Amino acid sequence: MAADNPNNQEAGRTMFLADTNLTMMNSANTPYPTRSMVLAMAVAMVLYAITSTAQAQNLVPNPGFEVYDTCQADEFGVNGPFQWFRTNGTPDYLQSCLPYGHFQGLPMNFIAYQLPFEGASCAGMITYWQSGSTEGREWIMVPLLEPMVVGQTYYCSFRANAGFGGNAQYPQIWLANDMVGMRFTTMAIPPWNVGDPYPVPPNHAHILYPEILSDTVGWTLVSGSFVADSAYQYVMIGQFFSNALTDTLQFSPEGIPWYWLPRAYTLVDAVCVSPSLEGCDLGQGVGEEQAIGPVLFPNPALDQMVVGQRSGAEALVLDAVGRVLWQGRIPNDRWVLEVGSWARSTYVLRIAHRGRLESHKFVLTE
Repeated sequence: MAADNPNNQEAGRTMFLADTNLTMMNSANTPYPTRSMVLAMAVAMVLYAITSTAQAQNLVPNPGFEVYDTCQADEFGVNGPFQWFRTNGTPDYLQSCLPYGHFQGLPMNFIAYQLPFEGASCAGMITYWQSGSTEGREWIMVPLLEPMVVGQTYYCSFRANAGFGGNAQYPQIWLANDMVGMRFTTMAIPPWNVGDPYPVPPNHAHILYPEILSDTVGWTLVSGSFVADSAYQYVMIGQFFSNALTDTLQFSPEGIPWYWLPRAYTLVDAVCVSPSLEGCDLGQGVGEEQAIGPVLFPNPALDQMVVGQRSGAEALVLDAVGRVLWQGRIPNDRWVLEVGSWARSTYVLRIAHRGRLESHKFVLTE
């Protein structure tokens, strides 16, 4: 993101797609391989096979943002992370190799103090911007290693952290927001450049975290599954909903100090998309209990909302003003709630399940 300074506005930044050609080390000119070289090559091949088998199910290249060209602060996608690029706003590539306290460093940077979930790097992006008619967001995109197969179920996850507590002279973040997630496309969206208009939020995500993502200390697991209805080839990560459909939580008193701005910033790491149930972490927790796979899907919905893995639970649905629209017992583990005639809005499903209370938000769209 581009930092705002009330005395000196940062001019913004220009992004170029990364040259994904890795710098290769030149080997010595040897007419015949020595015995030690043969042994080393054999060991390397075995390790490569083991690593490839362990990671073969993840369709996301560079899932932890670890592969880059040089450890040098630059626009997201220039020196790294390889394969990734930005499609909205100016997200940040955060790296532990940069000096402590650097504006793109880890664990301390100008937005947050946070160690990566794994490895030494992660991504950071604005996920809510309360600025009148301009609803700024920052999105990142990467091509999948292979296209999705129509009709196939895919399991997805990533780790997210609410950015807060950085060292910026003019702090910008005092909000957390909901609806952070993943959106898939069949074609690449053109990279966003400074001066371009902000894309209109599509109000749709294939995978999302329906609650306000407010943990500034740990890494929240965002996960779920969906059936591919197209041969998707790209995945985007960000917040894809308008301000009207987004809930926020205030971290700090507004106006103390006065230059704190109404924005939310989210760190992302460990991105996974897999056709295998065992390929990615699942169990997105909402409320007090974690579920295996998504409880509500699709979310957002159009005509039907499927409630999964809650057979026998008592439930009710509330609208935005707290009126009860439906109440009863969920009869099976794949129960369909007909919502086609309901107003296009945001609703809350409350469930009493195995002695625990859960609260799940869902959105109805056109």
